[in-house]
Amino acid sequence: MTSKQRAYLKGLAMNLDPVFQIGKGSVSPENIAAISEAFNTRELIKVSILKNCADDPRQIAEMVAERTHSQVVQVIGKKIVLYKPDKDKPKIILPKA
Repeated sequence: MTSKQRAYLKGLAMNLDPVFQIGKGSVSPENIAAISEAFNTRELIKVSILKNCADDPRQIAEMVAERTHSQVVQVIGKKIVLYKPDKDKPKIILPKA
């Protein structure tokens, strides 16, 4: 993903509310399954990390992205934005590099 594409996705993500929260249990298989399921209806997802989670948000973002086959768009504080294009009918058209 180019920086231009990432900037475009960041702009789209500004208005999104977090769909998931990760708490003190950190990343569980249930969280991964729920996030993967959400990618069936959306391409861009915001995840919130609660204050009682001791893990590093950037490490959590990489782990979730790897397990859901998505890409990390950004990590700001305790908010993560993930992107996974729809294989059949992409709703978000990324600008060309």
